[in-house]
Amino acid sequence: MDRDRVLKELLNSGKTIIMPDAYDGISAKIIEYAGFPAVQCSGYSFSISKGYMSEDDIDLKRNLKITKEIVDAVNIPVIADGEDGYGDGEYFINTIKEFIDAGVSGINIEDLNHQTQGKTLKIYNESVMFEKIDTVKRIKKELNKNDFILNARTDALKAYDKREEAIKVAIERANKYLEAGADICFVAYVKTLDEIKLLAKEIDGPISIAAGLPYNIQEFSINDCIDLGIARVSLPTFMILNSIGSMTKNLIQVKNTGSFLGTIRENSLLSDLNVLDDILGIKK
Repeated sequence: MDRDRVLKELLNSGKTIIMPDAYDGISAKIIEYAGFPAVQCSGYSFSISKGYMSEDDIDLKRNLKITKEIVDAVNIPVIADGEDGYGDGEYFINTIKEFIDAGVSGINIEDLNHQTQGKTLKIYNESVMFEKIDTVKRIKKELNKNDFILNARTDALKAYDKREEAIKVAIERANKYLEAGADICFVAYVKTLDEIKLLAKEIDGPISIAAGLPYNIQEFSINDCIDLGIARVSLPTFMILNSIGSMTKNLIQVKNTGSFLGTIRENSLLSDLNVLDDILGIKK
């Protein structure tokens, strides 16, 4: 199966594609088992799974290693989290080629300057992103990877204190990235349904929204995004936070009660491994 082509067709189908974010092989297998058509990688989830405070603690080498494990675990397409590309010029070129070699069908590249983390957050000048978009286009042509997806991400909503200004910049950047040749644009840190409605109206092309996050999980649903024609909805922390929440709750319950009855009622896997066998039995 040509997973690149499958992903391209999904994004061009006119239907919203829902992509939970995996952080390792088993989470990717669960996503496939649950019936989702593609997997998104999340550097932030990677960092949490390793016990780190920040995704900046996940360097390119480790990112590639985890991403390759995810790709090898499933049959469905995988989009990598390429952060800001881990550098410019030849470094950026090598980053894109290494992710392609890992077997991903697309990549997120963001305009947040990671060198400013811990300080005042800044986004790169538009010209930097235009150059990166052009570079990815050249690499796709060079490697005959025409169906490879570039998801250009803007972090304008995080980099500007005034929300009205941030939304305006995000819309401008999304339109420019799409015009420059990105296949889709991811506007990160959307908080409300009204913001999604505005983005859907003002951005001329396919966009991606992150849902199910602590700051927006009660503000809008996946169905809201579908109704508005959003091309892609990612769930960046849904898998990892559900895993941590369930493990924490059940361990505390066992510690406090000395019994497994409560956890058995909530988690059938503890008494019946058939579902786990089915998940692990997914073959490439």
